[in-house]
Amino acid sequence: MNDYEALFMIRPDLKEADAGAALKTISDCLTKNKATVTKEESWGKRQLAYTVKKFKEALYHKVDFKSPPSSISKLREAYALNPDILRIMITKR
Repeated sequence: MNDYEALFMIRPDLKEADAGAALKTISDCLTKNKATVTKEESWGKRQLAYTVKKFKEALYHKVDFKSPPSSISKLREAYALNPDILRIMITKR
């Protein structure tokens, strides 16, 4: 199992309950793909350098986790299908 770090950009127009549901789906997808979440941080709403899917702001959320390397591609595919996530970056620590 390797250490990874994921940074999510989530749609800023979500209500608080919907944003919480989006964060829950992120965590659920990680545990479903045999990953163990070690740390989560919410960075709040931030201005973007350029528009992403017609949004000028995004909610940032960072997750540190341990996962087998084979599940990273599955995670990227699952998050790409989620309409609430604007962008994702997963890096190996």
